[in-house]
Amino acid sequence: MRTVRCPACGKQAPYSTENTARPFCSERCRSVDLGAWASESYRVAARAATPDDGDMPTPDTAH
Repeated sequence: MRTVRCPACGKQAPYSTENTARPFCSERCRSVDLGAWASESYRVAARAATPDDGDMPTPDTAH
C-alpha cells in the first residue's frame, strides 16, 4: 500500500480510498489543517503592489 507523509503531523498515512482523511493520517489532523486555513494561519508571501506595477489604475486611466 502506498503511504504519504501527513501534512499536519508528519506521520506516514495510507494513501488509499479506505483512508477517508487522506492525505492526512486522521480526522484530527485534517480538522487541525482546516482550522489553520479558516483562521488564515497560512499565508503566501507577496510584495505590496505599487502604482508602477500596472495592476492598479492610475487617475488618468481609471473610468
